[in-house]
Amino acid sequence: MANPTILQLAADLAAGRTTSRKLTEEALARVEDPKGEGSRAFIKVYKQQVLAAADASDALRKAGVVPGPLAGLPVSIKNLCDVAGETTLSGSRALDDAPPAKADAPVVARLRAAGAVIVGSTNMSEFAFSGVGFNPHYGTPGNPADRKRVPGGSSSGAAVSVADRMAVAALGTDTGGSVRIPAAVCGLTGFKPTARRVPIDGVVPLSTSLDSIGPLANSVECCAIVDAVFAGEFLAGPIAIPDAAPLMGLRFGIPRQFVMDELDPTVAAAFDRACKALSAKGVKIESFDLPQLLELPAINAKGGFAASEAYAWHQKLIARRGKDYDQIIYPRILRGKEMTAADYIDLLAARADLQKRVSAITRNYDAVIMPTCAIVAPTLDEVSTPEGFTKKNLLLLRNTTVGNFLDRCGISLPCHQAGELPVGFMLMGEAMADKRVLAMARSVAPVVGG
Repeated sequence: MANPTILQLAADLAAGRTTSRKLTEEALARVEDPKGEGSRAFIKVYKQQVLAAADASDALRKAGVVPGPLAGLPVSIKNLCDVAGETTLSGSRALDDAPPAKADAPVVARLRAAGAVIVGSTNMSEFAFSGVGFNPHYGTPGNPADRKRVPGGSSSGAAVSVADRMAVAALGTDTGGSVRIPAAVCGLTGFKPTARRVPIDGVVPLSTSLDSIGPLANSVECCAIVDAVFAGEFLAGPIAIPDAAPLMGLRFGIPRQFVMDELDPTVAAAFDRACKALSAKGVKIESFDLPQLLELPAINAKGGFAASEAYAWHQKLIARRGKDYDQIIYPRILRGKEMTAADYIDLLAARADLQKRVSAITRNYDAVIMPTCAIVAPTLDEVSTPEGFTKKNLLLLRNTTVGNFLDRCGISLPCHQAGELPVGFMLMGEAMADKRVLAMARSVAPVVGG
């Protein structure tokens, strides 16, 4: 059976068929199950706080106070978000002596205001700097489709918490695909908003130019609800889920260059099947030339925004605690040390120029589509060496990084069939076309979903 959605659970709560306390106890039982992934999916579990929050939610509901559809539902947050009174670790040991946060990050505060009960803080690639999801400090949670495979990253625990029903939705961050990658390889829906829509204050940065905060959940509608909470839209009134867009006449484009190279056979077959299913519903799908994407490796050859901006944040911590870093992540951050101010200014100019040239072509389509990841989830053995890790990490990240660099919104939808390893189908929209992408995704998801 498919995992329940936010709207289904909200309806159960409204009808008195369940309580927040019951849902929360069930989520905690899964977290604490010694046969499950809870000990690796979560770095911190707020057991007493979450049970108190669930009881408070039930009491408010009895009094007729229901802030919205997330009220009383267990959610998880990524371990790089500030929680008042807690030390923010960001999946690392190097921050274990940092002072506790003085306040919740705005996105965490907004979840609480919307009535969500926060189960705990989820595991992640250290400092969010990989698409694999491996963590040498806190363990690597097993992929729900095959526990011998990685869950994708960097929001690894976020994906596993939702897939294994330890939370109904999860807060993830996406700098180069860290929401969409784990969603794709774990069989979930993951939405990356246009970055500027959601505040990143109180969240340990990887790249302030690229970081965005988005949900991983069990449906497009779930993602739309949580995204509205993250963006503060619920503060202005009831959450409005975008209406499903009619499929007939939509025009989707597939870039011929870059994103369709080196596809795993499972990914290629699932994507082709999804495109044919959409075409049968009246969607116009065409391949088009976008050679500008071939410029990305050269533009980012010195490490790009992630290395330069990460090093700026990490340089003092590295001097003090460098030996405690994940030794695969450490050299990736150090690449930023070699970038000059001129290199960085050139990078800013190259990004702005590429955005203009690509948008002149892609704005002719309702969405650009592609496989979320070129490969299925690698096995733990395949990423056990630095060489294997680097190769698989690049293939996991390649397609999703396009949207971050171009400042776009995008969503990954499951498109595999039963018995297949999970594969993601990605729709990428223009900057600030978030509601339009969600509206299209509502119609696309049931067609491509196997």
